[in-house]
Amino acid sequence: MTDGLGGYATGTVSGLRTRRYHALLTVTDQDSVRHAALAALDLTVTLPSGAKIPLFTHQWESGALDPCGHRHLETFTLADGLPRWRWRIGDVVVERELAMRHGHPSLAVVHRVISAPGPVGLAIAAMCTWRDAHGERHADGPPLSVEPVADGAVVAGAYRLAGPGWQPGGSWHLGVHTRLEAERGLPATEDLLLAGTFFQQAGPGDAVEISAWAGELGDRPPAAQVVIAAERERAHHLVTAAKAEGYGGTLALAADRFVIRAPDGPDVVAGYPWFGSYLGDTMTAYEGLFLDTGRAEEGRELLIARTRLAARSPADPTEPWQRHDSLDAPLWLVHAVDRHVSRTGDSDLAAQLAMSLGRLLRRRLSGAGPLSVDPTDELLRLRQPPGHDAGSWMNGWTEDGPVTPRIGKPVEINALWVNALAAMCDLLAEAGIDDTEPRARHARARESFVARFPAPEGWLYDVVEGPPSTYPLGAGAHHDDPSLRPNQLLAWSLPHAPMRGQDGAAVRTLGETLLTPLGLRTLAPNEYGYQGRHRGGRDDRDMAYHQGTVWPWLIGPYADALAATGRPDEGLLTGLEAHLSEWGVGSVSETADGDAPHRATGCPFSARAVAEVLRVKRRFG
Repeated sequence: MTDGLGGYATGTVSGLRTRRYHALLTVTDQDSVRHAALAALDLTVTLPSGAKIPLFTHQWESGALDPCGHRHLETFTLADGLPRWRWRIGDVVVERELAMRHGHPSLAVVHRVISAPGPVGLAIAAMCTWRDAHGERHADGPPLSVEPVADGAVVAGAYRLAGPGWQPGGSWHLGVHTRLEAERGLPATEDLLLAGTFFQQAGPGDAVEISAWAGELGDRPPAAQVVIAAERERAHHLVTAAKAEGYGGTLALAADRFVIRAPDGPDVVAGYPWFGSYLGDTMTAYEGLFLDTGRAEEGRELLIARTRLAARSPADPTEPWQRHDSLDAPLWLVHAVDRHVSRTGDSDLAAQLAMSLGRLLRRRLSGAGPLSVDPTDELLRLRQPPGHDAGSWMNGWTEDGPVTPRIGKPVEINALWVNALAAMCDLLAEAGIDDTEPRARHARARESFVARFPAPEGWLYDVVEGPPSTYPLGAGAHHDDPSLRPNQLLAWSLPHAPMRGQDGAAVRTLGETLLTPLGLRTLAPNEYGYQGRHRGGRDDRDMAYHQGTVWPWLIGPYADALAATGRPDEGLLTGLEAHLSEWGVGSVSETADGDAPHRATGCPFSARAVAEVLRVKRRFG
């Protein structure tokens, strides 16, 4: 769950914290830095007999799971985007619901006694920290302050806890283990402070409400039940605005999680729990997140703000704003503006942004940065600057350099370039501005693309004119790379794609070799360097990131390429529909293993993946 500001609550169905990011309250500051705050609320029920039954669980550095409260979990549901746990201990049934208050760094938690032979005691221990969300905190570090206030406490001077029967704590629980961080080769042990415990006797139908919030600590949020009801109502509005049907409603709510209100306007988080905001991801996801959810006005505001920011930013990709973005991001920005204008008829936006986008492209492709226009054929050439790790969306990197080099003329960047030139022509024409120059450039670039990229194998080259040291297996004098990858899908899928109207046999080949139930592989299994599992430490994962790993967002370009070439798409989303309940619950993951059974990996909640699945569902049903 998210707060609409970049903060979130995240965890697991069982309640076991398996990631360093798992916390019920993580907040984002003005510099977009996330801080983990309330790690867990550990619930213990005291039965009428006096027996104390913990309903929570932790894993410890020794590997032990203790206690094992997850064994009492009877059901878990995600209703209206809000999680609900229900535990059963004989004839006692207790329920927990959570919600975050939209637009506020605030969590609401309600515990209810659904059934019991008499009053039971509910003790809820607040397990706390205050640290960078990407790190750990230990008891032997700087003190973590807990200041008592009415019905709760203020922790680290940063966030407040409130609820009934507060009993101060103060002891550290040492050696809490997060198993998925260990699998990723990262530090996996931290300490949590028991700040205190809430306690209340409750009978059947009674509720115990707890609030946790940051920001203005003196401004108490509405009662937890009120917040939950409001968020449920908001969920209904979101689904209605998106005109969503079936699992489209789940996707519409998932899409909302990524749209936030930053200090300078709307923004998009690329993925939870660890990604920030990146122009390339934002604009790739734009159509699904905004135009397919009834949020065109909000999207318009975003397009204006990001165009102005990009136009002001330097062409040098080593500048701080661009270090973690891809070089093709401005081309995706042009595509997003073009889709907005095409679908909404907003000629005013075209007039407002066309010249700025033109200046942006001229600056970025001037040759001062890594991308430049080859005057001999009007195609884009990429050179890899020292230390830059994002030639395109295929940005895996180790200490030895890029894993999937894009040096030369990459097929996806040039497909985006041909598309952007045509889009600029349409935007300029819509704005009543002469488009003679970009139209001539588009015609030449498209002609060069169609002549240069088809490979004798029957598909398109992944990169042409790359250096021999980078593509040792390439063919021909230009050291072209014929590796079978999904990048070439953009040559058919984009609205002004250069291969539209050309032979589409390659699309069939891509489907036969790359398509899986969760999206497309990034490299064919029979290609040199294929990695079927995206697991292990950072270098292991980066080596596999685009070397066979499945990316669900690619289902969007694939579906568009099928439509462009007149091929059927029945059952395309069946596996992804099932996936909504198996990894990031109610959402779509960033990646999955290339080998069957295609276990989900990477970021559990991905903006591009959700947006493209939602867009395909809206278009193809």
